[in-house]
Amino acid sequence: MVRRLYKKLFGGVGRAFGLLSHDLGIDLGTANTLVYARDRGIVLNEPSVVALYSDTRKVRAVGDEAKLMLGRTPGNIVATRPMKDGVIADFDVTEAMLRYFIAKACRSAKFVAPRVVVAVPSGITEVERRAVKESAMNAGAREVLLLQEPVAAAIGVGLPIDEPAASMIVDIGGGTTEVAIISLSGVVYSRSLRVGGDAMDMAIVNYLKRAHNLFIGERTAEEIKIRIGSALPLDVERSMAVKGRDTITGLPQTVHVTSQEVREALSDSLNAIADMIRTTLERCPPELSSDLVDRGIVLAGGGSLIKNLDQLLRQRTCLPVFVADDALRAVANGTGVVLQDLSSWLKISGSS
Repeated sequence: MVRRLYKKLFGGVGRAFGLLSHDLGIDLGTANTLVYARDRGIVLNEPSVVALYSDTRKVRAVGDEAKLMLGRTPGNIVATRPMKDGVIADFDVTEAMLRYFIAKACRSAKFVAPRVVVAVPSGITEVERRAVKESAMNAGAREVLLLQEPVAAAIGVGLPIDEPAASMIVDIGGGTTEVAIISLSGVVYSRSLRVGGDAMDMAIVNYLKRAHNLFIGERTAEEIKIRIGSALPLDVERSMAVKGRDTITGLPQTVHVTSQEVREALSDSLNAIADMIRTTLERCPPELSSDLVDRGIVLAGGGSLIKNLDQLLRQRTCLPVFVADDALRAVANGTGVVLQDLSSWLKISGSS
């Protein structure tokens, strides 16, 4: 009797708060942060970069504006990435970045603080999980729920993870690569490797320094990777002019870099990812392995867009390999699906 009366009195209030709140799903990535607002879709996709005044630590810019400052700031301003290898490297700066992104996503709904689902790497520690949760709470969320990135990615690309059969997802992000085999809405086996797009960029930086005595920045390395990077030889090999600083003379210099050279620079990172996928397959129960012969492996994340990566992994695993249609936004889309039926997903996803 008392329970029914309580529900009658306060149930409507809870529903009203739900309507007034714009619940958010956040793909808090090392390279980019995407925010999904319930019933509105992805409302924000900006670099995970913050520019600060070096003396006061006051925020100068966040996101797109801050990324333009990377490598170009005067002495009193520093542009930094507060996320490293998929986890928080600078607590205060991450909190400021999240506060900016949450406020920007909730401009039209400031009456009630949002509930937030944050996708996190499957391999992070309990301390790192608490850091993410506290940062989001301090940034303005009223409740924070954590969801494993490979589960979010699998949901986002539309894999039938609730079926009693294996689905395999490989999410190659900026800081980490997540591999998971999922069945009956649960993770059967997962691995997290702290190698992703950022490690590939640094490999290109180091290669050019070693092979051409040319020093370049992160943004230039990323552009090289996107434009001419590949996992296997291309039908028509490419090249591009790269501008940087000569490490011997210290003067500006331009060199021509070929896709073959970039492929050599990326080989260690791509081989590490391929080896992790093979290890995951070796740990897969035989009943589920047979499912993967037909279903194959689905790639998501920005790193999956490297040319011919699917072909390389097909050679290494002897399984079908597919790149998701919306690979860059797979994790964010997955958090959006979870937001539609939050209570049910919490019971089956292992979130906390």
